[in-house]
Amino acid sequence: MALSRSTLVSVQWLKQKISSKINNFRLLDASWHLPNTGRDAKVEFAQNHIPGALFFDIDNCAVEDTDLPHMIPSAQVFENYVGGLGINNETHVVVYDNNPTFPLFSAQRVWWMLRLFGHENTSLLEGGLPKWLAEGGEVTQEVTPIQKQTFTAKFNPALIKYYGDIERNISASAFTLVDARPQGRFQGIAPEPRDDTKPGCIPGSKNIPFLALMNAEDRTVKRPEELKAIFQEAGIDIEKHFVVSCGSGISACILALAAHLCGNDDVAVYDGAWTEWYLRAPAELKLNVPKD
Repeated sequence: MALSRSTLVSVQWLKQKISSKINNFRLLDASWHLPNTGRDAKVEFAQNHIPGALFFDIDNCAVEDTDLPHMIPSAQVFENYVGGLGINNETHVVVYDNNPTFPLFSAQRVWWMLRLFGHENTSLLEGGLPKWLAEGGEVTQEVTPIQKQTFTAKFNPALIKYYGDIERNISASAFTLVDARPQGRFQGIAPEPRDDTKPGCIPGSKNIPFLALMNAEDRTVKRPEELKAIFQEAGIDIEKHFVVSCGSGISACILALAAHLCGNDDVAVYDGAWTEWYLRAPAELKLNVPKD
């Protein structure tokens, strides 16, 4: 039985997909944890993952010569990395992650990365591994051997912003910047997860904490009408171009996903996010930052 593709897929859909043994399908575990959690996503994958899944290492598929975390790599590096995971330009990729506190936390980053490099045939497992387990899904320690594929990247520069873009926008006001971090970090009253970074925000930015976009009971994404209301309440026109940010470019992708689900693909991610801004921007361009 052929299964149609959608951006969000359910546990039951994935069970059927796996059992049908459809060709050119790849399941990725894109788990990633904040530095202050003490968790190792790669070790956890080796202990338990959905059968057939491969591990997508967000920190490994990244620029090497930088102190900033998991910055987007070159097209060539990305091609080699995803090709090594058995993905070609026709592969349907389903991504999930493993975070019982807020499932669908880092999977969106890989969903966005694939779209950034021209691969739209990508879905996300709602509720991640916790929901998979809650609904009787099996797990394994076995890693399925795969054959390397050829993936050709088609980089879309409209989906990414850099430090200079954000700095110029403070005076140009060409777009609205929306920060996905929790309110306390945005306001400078709750600590950042990195010891070398203090909380605060970029001038002119607005705040929509990413958890506001998820249902509390299972951390699935809210319905489009609910998402639109949240953006509207924050003063964001969901139908217009805007840019999203967070701590290091991970949870920002949840806002990009929400916009996508509401029909807006004209949303870019500030890849360096607050971590880069805190390190590079002059003091007057870092609001609410606690003094030493």
